[in-house]
Amino acid sequence: MTLFRAVYTSRPFGFDTAILNGILLDARRANTRDGITGALICRGDIYLQWLEGPEEKVRAAFARIRRDDRHVEVRLHVAEPLDARVFGDWAMLHDPAATWIWTQREVADGAAERTTPEEVTGFFLRLRDRGQASGPV
Repeated sequence: MTLFRAVYTSRPFGFDTAILNGILLDARRANTRDGITGALICRGDIYLQWLEGPEEKVRAAFARIRRDDRHVEVRLHVAEPLDARVFGDWAMLHDPAATWIWTQREVADGAAERTTPEEVTGFFLRLRDRGQASGPV
């Protein structure tokens, strides 16, 4: 099996705890079924997500996200083969966007539109390396 990763940003539509919990529940169920792992960094103004797994399954998951009305302004930043999983223990790791990513002002000023693949990848590698997760979910 060839591993593939997709990293995207989107803007939440109607963000609240119930919507976020619904997204996480849907993602964990579908990702477990499809062999996808990953992480979601989020807060009221941005979603930043890393998906990894079989290419056709990751592409299908991204297509579902693009159609999901809880996401607007979906932008794909990285879509490429991957040598090994980065978030192999998590069907979907959730991180509530600590202060080490863009500020709300930077997001409002278009940081997600100007970002590089290296920058968004770096956010997730720091998340993994800093041990932000309390354990697999």
